[in-house]
Amino acid sequence: MDHSPGTDGCAELRGRVRELTAAWRDAGRYTPRSDSWLRSFDLEFSRELAARGLIAMTYPREFGGGGRTHVERLAVTEELLRAGAPVAAHWIGDRQIGPAVLRHGTRALQEEIVPGIASGEAVFCLGMSEPGAGSDLASVRTSAKPVDGGWRIDGHKIWTTQAHHATHVYLLARTSRGGRKHEGLTEFIVDMDTEGVSVTPILDLAGEHHFNEVRFENVRVPAGRVLGEVGQGWRQVVEQLSFERGGAERALSSYPVLVELIAETARQRDDRELHALLGTLVARLAVLRRLCFEVAREMDTGEAPVQRAAALKYLGNAFEHDVVEALRRTGLCREATFDSGFGQALLASPAFGLRGGSAEVLLSLIARQEARS
Repeated sequence: MDHSPGTDGCAELRGRVRELTAAWRDAGRYTPRSDSWLRSFDLEFSRELAARGLIAMTYPREFGGGGRTHVERLAVTEELLRAGAPVAAHWIGDRQIGPAVLRHGTRALQEEIVPGIASGEAVFCLGMSEPGAGSDLASVRTSAKPVDGGWRIDGHKIWTTQAHHATHVYLLARTSRGGRKHEGLTEFIVDMDTEGVSVTPILDLAGEHHFNEVRFENVRVPAGRVLGEVGQGWRQVVEQLSFERGGAERALSSYPVLVELIAETARQRDDRELHALLGTLVARLAVLRRLCFEVAREMDTGEAPVQRAAALKYLGNAFEHDVVEALRRTGLCREATFDSGFGQALLASPAFGLRGGSAEVLLSLIARQEARS
């Protein structure tokens, strides 16, 4: 598998990331793990990346960004995921909130929010899913009603990753009712320390805390914290999801255990079926990486590749599930604990096909693209 620097013109960037992650790993400051972009929170590490210009790479320099391309950012994110590095503190803000604010926010909102993301000071969580409205975001019931100077928000969000660490929440709320359910939605940026915001932990089967419930009770939000146009949130959130679905994390969340599978397969020289299975997985990964590259290149032209990103997420979900299933053929799964590489990947795997949209949602997006072709 060719991950050598220089294959995409980003050798210097890849080398810098490998140097940093190796130094932190060797010093015992983190242990590589699957799903690190959601589960491994280390604000110090994120701020170290920011100091080296490895966060907000595509943002304009005037807001603290690097003015680089999405292809260059892809090279960095691939290396961080390969290393299983603790990147959850900045991932959501860097990946999609910063670009959304730059695309749709007022100048004042850009100046307020974007530099904090670039420096690693602002930590974002996503207030999208609700009880009874998971992948069907158009069914959200959290309401935002106009009041003097802004809005009053009431509602309930769930599966909100890292909300207990977040300084801000991106919030999708309903500002009007009637007509189609996709209409009347609006995006907001809300400070997590605002009166009326409360966070309740949701522990996973291993007792880890990264999911949360977030409630909003009579939360007052200034008018300037509306992101984009009132009532146009659906169009904006679909565009924003292309940033969420189109990244390397859709194929490399389980990379640390793929490395274990490669090593185990090398030891089982006579198991031709396992060797063939690994060869198929490696070939699929090469295709997924190419698709990631094409998404990044489209973003560099100013496009929001909604359908291509949906295809990447759909195929990436299947690939990551199959990596975990391939490990079941080896002795690694029999020795697994919650703390083992296989155990971590297995615990994370049910979410592969849910976060960012279920398979049915993704296939409908792809089908609409084909119908227009």
